[in-house]
This record gives sequence, C-alpha cells and structure tokens, in this order.
Amino acid sequence: MSDKIHALIPAIPEFTKEIVAKNLRDGYWLEAADLNKDGNIDLFGYGLTLGELYWYESPEWKKHLIIDKIKMPVGADYADITCNGYPDAIVCYELYGPIGTIYDPDTAGGKIDWIENPGADLSKGDRWKRHYVGRTTGMHRLRAGYFTQNEKIEILGFPIVAKEDVHAVLPVVLFTQPDDVFNADEWKMTVIDDSTFRMIHGAEKKKGLISGSSRDSVILASDEGVTWLYYDEEEHIWRRVLIGTGELTQFEKTGFKGSGDMDVGRIGSDPFSYVAAIEPFHGNTVAVYYKQDTLPPQNAQWQRVLLDIYGDPNENGEGPGHQVVCADFDGDGEDEFIIGLRGPWPWQGVFYYKAIDISKGIFAKWRISDESVARIAIADFKNRGKIDFATIAYSVPNYYVAKDAKIVVHYNEIPLIEDR
Repeated sequence: MSDKIHALIPAIPEFTKEIVAKNLRDGYWLEAADLNKDGNIDLFGYGLTLGELYWYESPEWKKHLIIDKIKMPVGADYADITCNGYPDAIVCYELYGPIGTIYDPDTAGGKIDWIENPGADLSKGDRWKRHYVGRTTGMHRLRAGYFTQNEKIEILGFPIVAKEDVHAVLPVVLFTQPDDVFNADEWKMTVIDDSTFRMIHGAEKKKGLISGSSRDSVILASDEGVTWLYYDEEEHIWRRVLIGTGELTQFEKTGFKGSGDMDVGRIGSDPFSYVAAIEPFHGNTVAVYYKQDTLPPQNAQWQRVLLDIYGDPNENGEGPGHQVVCADFDGDGEDEFIIGLRGPWPWQGVFYYKAIDISKGIFAKWRISDESVARIAIADFKNRGKIDFATIAYSVPNYYVAKDAKIVVHYNEIPLIEDR
C-alpha cells in the first residue's frame, strides 16, 4: 500500500489498559520517568489534598511513598539535579488559601521544592529529601530544562493567579541552579516577563523548536491564547510568538477566554507544524492552529480550526478539558494528539486525533479511553518501540471528584507501519 493511501486511511488506534492504582482518595498530577534506573519507565503522581507523593515501580506498579506533609502540591516536573543519573522531582505547592479556589491564592505560598531521589538507595524505601528553590504567589506550573544556556538546570515558573485578582497580570520567573544545590538556601530568581500573561494554565517544554539550537523552549496557554516563549541567544532577550488568541465567544457568559492547555505537533520534517489546544481555561473546546505557509513559526500565518465542543460550561463556567499531548503513536513519523477530559460522563476520557490533511486542518477522531483524566504521561512502558500513555483521574474535593478514580496505563497496540 502506498504512503499516500496510508495517509488517507489511518490505522485504527487500539490500546489495552492496566490499572496501576484504584480507589484514589485524590488525583491530579502524573509524570513518567525511570526513577530507579532499571531500564523501565515508572510513574509518580499525587492529588492536591492529602500532601502525599508516590512513585509506582514498573512493571508490577508497586506503590512507594516519596514524601508526605507537603501542602497542596500542584504542578511538577523532573530533572537530574544532583547529576547522579537519577531523576529528581520538582514540585510547586501551597497554591490556595483557606477558601481553596483560584480566587484565593496563598500570598505566602506558591513555593517550589526539588525533591532528592535517593539514587542507589532508592530500594531501601527512605523518604526523599526536600530542598527549597523559591516562590511566587499563585505558582501552578513549572518546567525544568536548559532555556538560556546548557550548563545549569533552570526552572521556569508560571503562576495561574495573582494576589490582586484572578485575572491580574502575572510574573513569569526563571530559577537558576546554584553551584551548591545541596546547601543553597534558595535558587536565584529572575523575572523574565511581568506585563504579558494572565491566568497561565498550560506550559509544555519543547526541544527542537528553536532553529539551530538544542535549547528548550515552552509553549503556553493563557488568557492571551497560545504563545511560544523562547530565549533569543543572539539578542539575549526572551521572545514571545502569539500563535492564536484562543476561544473568545464564551467570555461574557463564563468569564474565561484564551486557551487552557496545548501541545505542538510534527508533520513531515516540520516539528512546529500545528498546535492542538483545549480552550479556554478548563475548557470544552478543542481547536487546532495550523500554518497557511511553510515559514518558521515566528513568521507564519496561523489558521484556527474548531474540531469539537464537549458539552456546555458548568455553573463555574468550566468545561471538562484539561490536557493535550502530541506524539507519534502510530509510528508513521508524524504526530497525532490526544486530549484528556475529566468528566462528567459522557465528556470524560481520552480522545485521539489524527491529521488527515493538515493543510486544511482536517483530523479523524476516536475515543480510546473512558476514564476520568486530569493528566496524561507518555512513555514506552514495555520497551517495545511504541509510545504508550498513562492517566490519572481528576479528583479534587470541593471542586471536581471523579467517580472510581484510578491511575491507568494504556498500552499501544497500533500495528507498526511494516506490519500493516
């Protein structure tokens, strides 16, 4: 069968699931990394209320406690901060005050810790050690990488709300790894933008988007829509590229606008071919931004196409959408994207989108899971050369609590190209 026909008749996405943890008391965040360096990808995850972080050891998914007594952990990432080959966790916490909503940020919170992986002693079951990084009110998402240089880990921090108002302008901050990471009181913080963004909800680190550079950059979802943020090494400045302004028609009714989460997809040789987004904040709308030309992203003309609307906003003005992930699930060299919906049913689960004609914004769609989803983590969990995904249910008391909350791994059963 020719490549052209393959493009017109995509492989039907098939995934089999394995339950990692069930009857979760709370659920929100999930990451995938080889935490014990045994060649298998593990999971670490948690909810907002219990203050307990766990890792789940692959392949049996044995549950281990990392730390407890951390107040309201929210966003996380990981990096080898100690340079011993073992990934360390990085977590922001103490987001909200007594009311426990986005309208009540903890003005003494928004803290970030990096949490030291015991490394070779991990199997002993000792608690991981916490180290303070810094803080900014409303800290909600963070990404660790090499954004301005290639020698020290940097952490980009993104608040979601400010003390003044839920839609006040926010500071985007950069923390730089100190020379002595074990004994430093905190990391140096630099404000890189304090006049552009409001209500940042999604932040994804991407490598390979900056022409001629191996450094990391980020794609953001905020009130402003979808923005690419990167450091211009030649001019020594941060640059913002607005891809699109997001969903604007619901604002008068819900108070929300712009974008809630997004990811960048590759088509052919272009790693920045399209952006898939859930819009607006905790939105019900799935849209794709695709290029109308072949220019680099900062010079391209972008077209927005609306793909789906999942239900109506609830009494809080929110929909079920929470995360978007792009990856090459079917092995054809081009990225598909999946979205995670928290619920309630039928607006719950994971939907899979495949580009049929990117030049016209045409995608095919399948439902591939019916579990509630707060976050999605992707990895090759069985070391088969296929991208699988794992999900954790959205279960946050006094906000949204999924029924039968679980962590689930979904194994990719799509036939490889050579087997079709």
